Amino acid sequence: MALATPLRRLLPVAAAPATAPDPAAPSSLTPPRRALSLRHGRLRSSLAAFPSPSPEPRSRSLTAPSASASAGGRPTVLVTEKLGTAGLDLLRAFANVDCSYELTAEELRAKVSLVDALVVRSGTQVTREVFEAARGRLRVVGRAGVGIDNVDLQAATEAGCLVVNAPTANTVAAAEHAVALLASMARNVAQADASLKAGKWQRSKYIGVTLVGKTLGVLGFGKVGSEVARRAKGLGMDIIAHDPYAPVDRARAIGVDLVSFDEAISTADFISLHMPLTPSTEKLFNDETFAKMKKGVRIINVARGGVVDEEALLRALDNGTVAQAALDVFTEEPPPRDSKLVQHENVTVTPHLGASTTEAQEGVAIEIAEAVIGALRGDLAATAVNAPMVPAEVLSELSPYVVLAEKLGRLVVQLVAGGSGVKVVKVVYSSTRDPDDLDTRILRAMVTKGIVEPISSAFVNIVNADYVAKQRGLRIIEERILLDGSPETPLDSIQVHLTNVESKFGGALSDAGDIRVEGKVKDGSPHLTLVGSFSVDVSLEGNLILCRQVDQPGVIGKVGSILGNMNVNVSFMSVGRTARGKQAIMAIGVDEEPEKEALKLIGDTSSVEEFVFLKL
Repeated sequence: MALATPLRRLLPVAAAPATAPDPAAPSSLTPPRRALSLRHGRLRSSLAAFPSPSPEPRSRSLTAPSASASAGGRPTVLVTEKLGTAGLDLLRAFANVDCSYELTAEELRAKVSLVDALVVRSGTQVTREVFEAARGRLRVVGRAGVGIDNVDLQAATEAGCLVVNAPTANTVAAAEHAVALLASMARNVAQADASLKAGKWQRSKYIGVTLVGKTLGVLGFGKVGSEVARRAKGLGMDIIAHDPYAPVDRARAIGVDLVSFDEAISTADFISLHMPLTPSTEKLFNDETFAKMKKGVRIINVARGGVVDEEALLRALDNGTVAQAALDVFTEEPPPRDSKLVQHENVTVTPHLGASTTEAQEGVAIEIAEAVIGALRGDLAATAVNAPMVPAEVLSELSPYVVLAEKLGRLVVQLVAGGSGVKVVKVVYSSTRDPDDLDTRILRAMVTKGIVEPISSAFVNIVNADYVAKQRGLRIIEERILLDGSPETPLDSIQVHLTNVESKFGGALSDAGDIRVEGKVKDGSPHLTLVGSFSVDVSLEGNLILCRQVDQPGVIGKVGSILGNMNVNVSFMSVGRTARGKQAIMAIGVDEEPEKEALKLIGDTSSVEEFVFLKL
């Protein structure tokens, strides 16, 4: 199995007719009484593979096409704000693209149930009502830019919708604009320009301040903030920064000291804002904050207007606490025509131009188009904002275990007897690696997916797995077993236990009474290696028949003959036993689903004490 496939199965797939988690769902998971009635429960759609730059064709998801996909199996992407031509061209090569600008909230809700992906900038509000109106079809929201405060992330997560952004393409443009405002403000460029064009010559009025030797406080030391710091260093400024999440070594590498918030605002001559708009940063710069600043401070904001209390800033400008401000963003955009802040003589303003360079606009368009296309194909987007951020090298290494985890979850839930509610799942990872070096969030999500999807209407992916489990009263416990040896591979095995449930196949019970299955990755493919207390070795492909029988000659041949006579191809067979002549479990991999008659004949075979057919 190609290693690209597992990650494609991990995330929302285009046009999947998924049902969002129902908060009113039962608090336990009750499997159907007959294993034969179980649906596959896999991700339910696959799109035509988007051309890959590699010479080898991309593998396709092992699922059927979705009925909700557009004609020809192409997804539909709704673009509600202007996007660069290069990005639109990429989207159109992969999907049907509907460019509908300036939609009202009502028009957006009407359209969103007809599309698989939505691409917005900062002007479109993607609210909970939008996700509810999508009725489970919307799989991806792409934000063409850095901020995602116009997207309800909690509602997106609950709906299993991936949200991706384009955080890198406009980084340089935003940083350059911040530096441009910094220099323009310091030298009164905008005011002097307006004065001269009005026929005045006021050289003495527009005396500025020099930047060399001044302290710049960068508040928010992410991609843009750090680029601003680099450029300001070149202007001869001393740089301090505050960001509770910034690594100290990264700051030191470019000669920046990380300090507390209060120290930053009280010692800086210039303050440049680069934090996102969140409940904790909304109106962070208010009367109290301005009162702590050095008198005559100058402020630049190319981040989000909402982080500044604009009335408080106006008061600080009027009383001289803030000497000047340069603003590219506002709480309300565009701001009112009669805004006193915009009209203030000590304020330099631009109409949200941070990312407005030709190169940045094309870069953002390409970056968000690639992220949306990748997410629609089921790839784990590096720019996903409501899914665990897992490094690419970790994803690559865990790729085969992703399939194993889902297969084990799908297998173990089919062993539960009808009427037994699944409430506690224990996942045990055996590894030679230190627990801190093993990120199991993806594996936990896939075990959840394998358990929940076959017995419910929920669509589960890495985005909403924990939420779906919680809403259904499913408790996932993870344990680690540290093995001796060289940590060349991330995992030796994965075990999945279901506790306090009845089993329709007694051989799957461990000594503790749990339903237990174990699997390993061999030669890149998932294998079942333990059922209950019985060791087996069978590839987890196609379907599986488990038989518990008395260990005696002829049983394997009889079962194999029954399947052969019924034209059922056996792909793998493995037998595990407790002791010679005692009990044994036979695990048989079959390509096709046997007819009921064949299964009945297996059950009637002498020495076969029980059997179960499982769909993988």
